[in-house]
Amino acid sequence: MVLRTFGWSFAVTALGLAFAAWQWGWEAFGIVLILSVLEISLSFDNAVVNAGVLKKMNAFWQRIFLTLGILIAVFGMRLVFPVVIVAISAKVGPVEAVRLALDDPGRYQDLVTDAHPAIAAFGGMFLLMIFLEFILEDREIKWLAWLERPLAKLGKIDMLAVCLALIALLATALTFAGHAHVSTGHADKTATVLLSGVAGLITYLVVGGLSGFFEDRLEEEEEHEHEEEEERARAEGRPVSAVALAGKAAFFLFLYLEVLDASFSFDGVIGAFAITNHIFWMALGLGIGAMYVRSLTVYLVRQGTLDDYVYLEHGAHYAIGALAAILLITIQHQISEIITGLIGVVLIAASFLASVRRNKTLEASGTDDARDARDERDEKAEVASGA
Repeated sequence: MVLRTFGWSFAVTALGLAFAAWQWGWEAFGIVLILSVLEISLSFDNAVVNAGVLKKMNAFWQRIFLTLGILIAVFGMRLVFPVVIVAISAKVGPVEAVRLALDDPGRYQDLVTDAHPAIAAFGGMFLLMIFLEFILEDREIKWLAWLERPLAKLGKIDMLAVCLALIALLATALTFAGHAHVSTGHADKTATVLLSGVAGLITYLVVGGLSGFFEDRLEEEEEHEHEEEEERARAEGRPVSAVALAGKAAFFLFLYLEVLDASFSFDGVIGAFAITNHIFWMALGLGIGAMYVRSLTVYLVRQGTLDDYVYLEHGAHYAIGALAAILLITIQHQISEIITGLIGVVLIAASFLASVRRNKTLEASGTDDARDARDERDEKAEVASGA
């Protein structure tokens, strides 16, 4: 299972590190390795959240996520995205931006730093909406019940998540954006932060709305198909397989995953400049890390980990909320990538340990909940096993 899921990641790691050492020497080897670890540590919560979405898709779309999706993640966000930032900021063409990255890495880094307030506002608002939509929903399973119960009651208010996100954006624009951190010191980026933050909010609403719309419609159709499949299975004496999303619903969920991955990538791309200005070293290191995040996502789905450890998704969303806050704060203040990565790791580790304790308590009490959870996990694993 491990080799099957992580095989491509191991191969890309070996080839990428070997190429870096052959082309640029051992310094490049070490930096690429460090960047890979940085990307994995910053994006573990991304994998957990991705798994929660990916498990709804059928085997075909899971394969698309691992093939086309990884091309978008590696070449789009880790290589093209920094170039696009520079091209827009400096008002130059993509070719000239690449030339700056190779011939004038200092100027290249300054341009990316100047674009950071806009990037942080866009990504921060997108991630904040993900966190708010999760925490304001009334869920059967609650991790921090003392906090989640009252928030779930408040979540019954229409558009509360959007209102809270806009309040956070306004507060950010009136505080951090007035003294935003740029290459020359500090500057007033209030208008930029407001515009980018609204763009991030709109992106979430459009992509999330479309994916939810098609998911709901096709789930109704597939529920009917599933009932027919159950009847045929019982008549033939076969086990019933769970139905996973396909077609338009899966396409928009795939699009949602890509935008989500892009938002998670902002901190990794920006943080990489603290280690190196070399665009190709950056692309190699972050690309290797992105491969492991993709493989880890599929591993969590195939193993049914989210069904076994029910608080993991909660921990990942709390980490998303922390990352959203950090992105908004970094508009003015610099925060170490070590702190950013550790916050996510600590929250997910805490949710994992809480899940383990919950499972032990259920098994010790011998309740039906434990048996039902195992049966549900086995049923969902049938869908993922074909990926």
